[in-house]
Formats: sequence, C-alpha cells, structure tokens
Amino acid sequence: MKRFSFEIIHDDPTCGARLGIMKTGHGDVETPVFMPVGTQGTVKAVLPEMLTQAGYRLILANTYHLVLRPGVEIIRRHGGLHKFMNFPFAILTDSGGFQVYSLASLKEVEEDGVLFRSHIDGSLWKFTPESVVEAQEGFGSDIAMMLDVCPPSTAPRHEIEMAVERTTAWAKRALKARKREDMALFGIVQGGLFEDLRLKHAREIASMGFDGIAIGGLSVGEPQDEMIKVVNMVAPHLPKDKPRYLMGVGTPVEMVKAVMAGIDMFDCVFPTRAARNGLLFTWNGRMNIKNQRFKEDTNPVDPACQCPTCKGYSRAYLRHVYQAKEIIANTLLTLHNLYFFQDLVQQIRRAVERSSLALLLEKLEKAYAQSTESQDEETS
Repeated sequence: MKRFSFEIIHDDPTCGARLGIMKTGHGDVETPVFMPVGTQGTVKAVLPEMLTQAGYRLILANTYHLVLRPGVEIIRRHGGLHKFMNFPFAILTDSGGFQVYSLASLKEVEEDGVLFRSHIDGSLWKFTPESVVEAQEGFGSDIAMMLDVCPPSTAPRHEIEMAVERTTAWAKRALKARKREDMALFGIVQGGLFEDLRLKHAREIASMGFDGIAIGGLSVGEPQDEMIKVVNMVAPHLPKDKPRYLMGVGTPVEMVKAVMAGIDMFDCVFPTRAARNGLLFTWNGRMNIKNQRFKEDTNPVDPACQCPTCKGYSRAYLRHVYQAKEIIANTLLTLHNLYFFQDLVQQIRRAVERSSLALLLEKLEKAYAQSTESQDEETS
C-alpha cells in the first residue's frame, strides 16, 4: 500500500484557510473534510454504502471501543477494519484517550500508560502508547492517533501541565512503536485553555515528525469563543505542510471559523446524535422534527436538498415515524444530516477557492441564530 501524503493545492489569501488532498491507501481525501463518527465500526443507523453514496471518503472509528469489543484479533482475521465493517475508503481511528477519561469507571494515569476498567463489564485493561499503535496497525487504519492524556479543558492547571508533559513523552514512544509505514500517525496537542501550555505543546508535537497534528482537549463544554481562541492561537504554530485536525468539532459555524484559522479535518457525533433526537440541520438553521407544526406538513425538510430523505419523504412522515419510535426514523434523519454536512464542506471548499468564507460564515451565523426551533415547543 502507498504511503500517506498531504498536498496543499490552494491557500486563501484572506485568512488561514487552505484546500488540500490527503492520499491514503484507501483513496484520496479532499480537505477540509468532515468525518462521520463510526465509534464501534458503524456510523449509527446507516449502511456503509449510504456513506459512500453521500460522498464520504473518510470516517472515524474508535480504538477504545474496538479493542474492548470485538477485539483486535477478530478484526485482524477479517482482513482489517475496512473489510470487517465493509467500508472501502479511508478510516481514521482515534486512540481512545478521551474515552478512557469519559467512560471508564476507574482510571489511573501512570508513567507508562493508563490503567482503567471497561465501561462494559468492569474488566481491567491497560493502554500504553505502544499497545495503542499496535492495535491500530492490527485494524489496518489509514490514519492512527497517538495515545494522549486528555483531561477536560476546565481542569486545574497542574492537571493540564501533567497531561502536556505525559502526552509529549507518549508521543515519542508512539513514533518509535510504529511498524507499518503505510499508516499515518498523528500527534495531539493538549494544554487546556492556557495559552502558554498550548503554544509550548504545539511546538513540541510539531517538531516530532508526525504525519499530521490534532488539537485535542476541546469541544468538551467550554464556550465556543474560548475554543476558537485556542484554535486561532495554535494553528499558526503547526506545520503548514501537514494536515491539522480539530478533534470533536462540530457545528456548522464552528467548522467555518476553524477552517478560517487553518484547520483541515473535523469529526463529531453531533450530526448523527442530533438526528436520533429529532434535530435536523438545514441552510435555514435547525429544525426540530418533533414539533407539532410539522404534523400535517407535506413539504420535505429542505426542498433544495438532494438527500434520499428530502427526495422521498415529507416532514409529516418523518415526524410520524419519529413519534412512533420506528427504526426507519433514525436512518432517514441521520441520512439528511450526513448529506447536509457533506454539502457544508463542499460549500466551505468553494468559499476557500473564492475567498468568500466570511460571507458563508455570516450566512450560517444568521441562520443558526434565528433558528431557535425550541426544544420545548409543543411536540404532542
């Protein structure tokens, strides 16, 4: 398989945005790119063929979940994660550091790794920088993430300092552990909301020879302005010739702001999770399909949208199957949101070409500020 590479094909002279192409062993990926989250080897409620039809060429799966269940060996015996889940294009696997912090009932960060109990059955596990790289090589990942220490951004300074120090040490070990040359390995910048720690860590990780750099420890409850401030601060200190990945983001407005700062890659559970809760994204803002006013609405969610949901089903039908708790509701609503986010990144790329991201941002901010689409509106 060919080695991973990244090429910038256009810079926006008005901001930090750029267009690029990542070449992987499972195809080329245009950037900026949004990755649907397939945590356990599946993007919830949709078939891999549906992702392909929507235009997705890169998705995310999670090492923590896949190591615990079904295990690396079962995936390896299938010929890797691509064949196991029947997705023929590129896959990025997260390291599981965030999940250890957020899900495990017991966790103890030690010098050589992190000890934790599974959220599934309470069994005791240990992740090390080396074991996490080995697991992702077993998956056949196109892009692997190093194991990092990922405290919440609101953690006290001493805890963030420890996370930075240990993540740096683990980064060196992860690079040494890699055996597969066709698998890209990305470093992760921590540092919370502290400017000095973020910049220090960005310089350290950038100097190590990773294939790409991620900004971690954000989108975990801090105000959007604080998150974007960190992104604007860190991005200029990351290598220009390598992809920059903002982990766990986001919303349409956040993505455009981050692209303007120079970010190339995004992932977030929000579009698919929101769909399963009846919340849809449109170019006119959010739509809560649970609302009573859609009970007799024969219009599609968005007449201009070309997704299978909008081409075949009315708002009234979508509300009906959601209220009736029919399984098809999850599929139809998820499909719409996935098509919207694919259209969003395509619009972002066009705007970068035309140096018109500011206009796109203004349009989205207006739409999403006006769409209060209250969650407590009458839904009976």
